[in-house]
Amino acid sequence: MEWLTAVTAGVMAGLGIWMMLDQHLIRVVLGIAVFSNAINLGVLAAGRHAGDAPAFVTQGAKAALVNPLPQALVLTAIVIGFALFVFALSILKRTYELHGKNETDDVTVVVEQPAPDGQENGFEEGGESATGEPDPPAGERE
Repeated sequence: MEWLTAVTAGVMAGLGIWMMLDQHLIRVVLGIAVFSNAINLGVLAAGRHAGDAPAFVTQGAKAALVNPLPQALVLTAIVIGFALFVFALSILKRTYELHGKNETDDVTVVVEQPAPDGQENGFEEGGESATGEPDPPAGERE
């Protein structure tokens, strides 16, 4: 059964890498998710003993137990990977709202957005900079 898990992890890793080489950013993000799941599957399979050993045994019974460390690491990796996946999807949504496309060739231009209060740098006129010195007028800024 380990060979089936190894082949599945290898196919998933290859599919993830192939998806990451695409120009559409949504496929790149999905490829990263598939690749991270392949790595998680490989780590989980490597931490398992041969055979179907129970996770819990009765008191005093001798059994080949499954190593719990890879399971804990994979569970942590799944949670972190899901959070990063959702964050990447929100960035893709914002990119689509700004540019109208989600392709690598079309999104390479950086567009500077004005500050929310309409000021050039976010400070009010005549305010202080981060160093505590008076802010120069708008015409004299670099």
